[in-house]
Amino acid sequence: MCLDIGDKRIGVAVSDPFNSYSLPVETYHRKNLKTDLSKIAEYVKEKGATALVCGLPVNFDGTPSIQTQKAEFFIEKLKELLKVEIYTVDERCSTCEAEEVLIEQGKSREERKQMVDSLAAATILQGFLNDKNKGKI
Repeated sequence: MCLDIGDKRIGVAVSDPFNSYSLPVETYHRKNLKTDLSKIAEYVKEKGATALVCGLPVNFDGTPSIQTQKAEFFIEKLKELLKVEIYTVDERCSTCEAEEVLIEQGKSREERKQMVDSLAAATILQGFLNDKNKGKI
């Protein structure tokens, strides 16, 4: 399972049983830390996730940003709560790629807003799966 963690929304994606490809699941609209953590734990249990991949937002030059710190804080709280392995991966350009796909599909601005985070999570997860299947992870 993969998360694209933002201030307002968290995109959720899962892989197929063979870890070959990723699928967007949904966009969760954040409420507060306790509720958000509980909802992610619910997703992990519901989807039978054995690992969690979290996108780490960094600046274009690879340096940490304020968003990096916010995501790392949330990820640390997930590590305290969940009993699955948690990976962090560079998520640079995942939202831009997802946005481009949705524009190419002719989605309206409102439709894109509802779908972009889960599609970004699927993009992050697909990159992770590709690296894992090539033995890079």
